[in-house]
Amino acid sequence: MWQALRQELHPKGFELVTVGLDALGADGCRPFIEAAQPQHPSLIDAHHVLAEAFGVTNIPQSIWIDEQGMIVRPAETAPAPPQPGGRPPRVDMPSETPQRFKDIMTEAAKITQNAEAYHAALRDWVEKGAASRFALSPEQVIARSRPRNADVALGHAHFELACELERRGHHEAAVQHFREAHRLVPDSWTFRRQAWSLEQVVDGPLARFWQGPSPDHPEDWPYEGDWLKDIRREGAENYNDPWQP
Repeated sequence: MWQALRQELHPKGFELVTVGLDALGADGCRPFIEAAQPQHPSLIDAHHVLAEAFGVTNIPQSIWIDEQGMIVRPAETAPAPPQPGGRPPRVDMPSETPQRFKDIMTEAAKITQNAEAYHAALRDWVEKGAASRFALSPEQVIARSRPRNADVALGHAHFELACELERRGHHEAAVQHFREAHRLVPDSWTFRRQAWSLEQVVDGPLARFWQGPSPDHPEDWPYEGDWLKDIRREGAENYNDPWQP
């Protein structure tokens, strides 16, 4: 869907750059990039530099940058392009799909999105540039950017250390720092998902998407939350920040 959007808008001077945030680097992202066969730049950010520099707390989020390299919209929810007829893409699951995945997809379908408004604004900006009412002034960009207090800064430091420990094979030590990052930056679903995805509690091609306790040994799960538990507690309608014009 993003590749189709890029093909549509690229002749008008628009470029799409996708960034995979994954502590496993190419090992975590390459299969998905190769499957999508994108024609736009597709980067891999093993250190989550994008999250630290731009305030990314969830995916998909976007930052709009103009021809002069100026941010005209800071990190915000960027829903996938709407499908014909306004219907979400259908996901068919085989009958043998584990119940957990069925439950995850059920909750994911409840996530509030405003794809039509977002993409109308994006197209307006591509057409009109700085004259678009959706291109914010530097003052507005600063006002909308997330402030970082001491706790958030410390949480980012714990997260960076956790990722480095993970890459060096010190998983148990990494978990302790991931837990501190989750405590100090509770609004970052990106921090949570990264840690959860590294817990390979089941086998198979969907292991990284399990992101929760093993059905056989739930007591071994090292985190207080998991994707399904947290989204049920916090509400799917609160998963994304509401998009603002």
